[in-house]
Amino acid sequence: MVGITETVLRDGHQSLIATRMRTRDMLPAAERLDAVGYRSLEVWGGATFDVCLRFLREDPWERLRALRRAMPKTPLQMLLRGQNLVGYRHYPDETVRAFVSEAARQGIAIFRVFDALNDPRNMEVALDAVRRAGARAQATICYTSSPVHTREAFVALGRRLAELGADELCLKDMGGFLPPDDASAIVGGLRREVGLPVVLHTHSASGLSTLSCLAAVDAGAEAIDGALSPFAGGASQPPTETLVAALKGGPHDPHLDLGALADLAGYFRTVLERYRPLLDVRSLQTDPGILTHQVPGGMLSNLISQLKGQEAIDRLTDVLAEVPRVRADLGYPPLVTPTSQIVGTQAVLNVLTGGRYRTVTAEVREYVRGLYGTPPGPIEPELFARVTRDAPAVTVRPADLLAPELARQTAELRELVPAADTAEVLSYALFPAVYRAYRAAVDRGLTSDVLAAAALGVIGALRSAPAPRAPPAAPTAAGSPSLWAHEGRVRSHAQGGAVRAAHGRARR
Repeated sequence: MVGITETVLRDGHQSLIATRMRTRDMLPAAERLDAVGYRSLEVWGGATFDVCLRFLREDPWERLRALRRAMPKTPLQMLLRGQNLVGYRHYPDETVRAFVSEAARQGIAIFRVFDALNDPRNMEVALDAVRRAGARAQATICYTSSPVHTREAFVALGRRLAELGADELCLKDMGGFLPPDDASAIVGGLRREVGLPVVLHTHSASGLSTLSCLAAVDAGAEAIDGALSPFAGGASQPPTETLVAALKGGPHDPHLDLGALADLAGYFRTVLERYRPLLDVRSLQTDPGILTHQVPGGMLSNLISQLKGQEAIDRLTDVLAEVPRVRADLGYPPLVTPTSQIVGTQAVLNVLTGGRYRTVTAEVREYVRGLYGTPPGPIEPELFARVTRDAPAVTVRPADLLAPELARQTAELRELVPAADTAEVLSYALFPAVYRAYRAAVDRGLTSDVLAAAALGVIGALRSAPAPRAPPAAPTAAGSPSLWAHEGRVRSHAQGGAVRAAHGRARR
């Protein structure tokens, strides 16, 4: 029997509606989700933490507590970006340990820990903290394709993660271009040579995901990820119902009730209707082009936003051609937060400024110096020499360069919220400015319920209004369409400023 991890409460809505599903829309389905018999329910982590505070005015810790109370039987799972936790930078070890401990205490049973560069040094403290907290450490291998990413290298990484104390492994196909043959070979190799359980996470962007899931199961995968059909397909995971039906009656039958899944799909179909204005049709489309350019759906949306902002959408083809070149120059990093934003923004700059690396972003400079970790392959020599001429490369684990912050941040927060508990301190430690804005909004009465009611009012007005001659722009936050996009887009919004400035200089 193969297990199913359900992603509708995390990656499903993160992939299709920019992580905007509110807790109030999750809880009515909680009891039924808990009764299905899933291996686990992915409910937290990734972009959910930031979005809860920044846009939904929800406390992410209260969401976790509410879901744990409502779903006591099924293990709850989260996505943790290694040393980045749920943010976009490395945090000191003490913060990583405190965050993991608190998340486990409040209900997370399985931590899927990954690093954008597959650098084990960026995962080791988090994995150790998970084990110390008594939770299950699911160490993750980010799949990508390049001259330096071989099947043998992925299996060797699995051995290293096992040495660091992983309880199980996840092969994470965040781009949605894992072919069935690689799925079978890598999962089979990990099972034979490492011996830990292996879970496959994929996306449906290229149309390969269901085939790859079935191949992984035949090769010995312990579990696969799916999303209930209203929040499945395209940039999201393959439909849970499809996976269950495909395996039904065979040796790997998950033994989940298709009727119960259909009932839940009906509920989430009504939920999706409430968020329909946030659903970009591109996120639902199958795009085999990703097999060539390897640009995930969320990254593609961000590139389009940046180019539209510069009135340069006609250069999209040029940018898509430049992305693989920049990725090669940077040693073939997997394209996942934050490296997808780093590579994408530099590719846009290279195209719009009329010269490759005429402007080099601060993030690329930090990456080249090793501040994100060890690149999978060598950096292009001229770029490396240029960046490290005035700021030398580092060879130590990046987090070794960080001083402790938690005591100072605790003192700062308690000036604002004297009774702040550990969870609130950690929210502030990860996103100080965002948390201050969240507290100020909540203190003014702009709670999640108030914002939800306002959003429903806007949607109702749009539905009752006469059809406009041109479709209205998608809702934006702070005037930026990029802020409504996929994981890590908040960081990209700041990078977009660099694009605008450099493009302006090039025009002049």
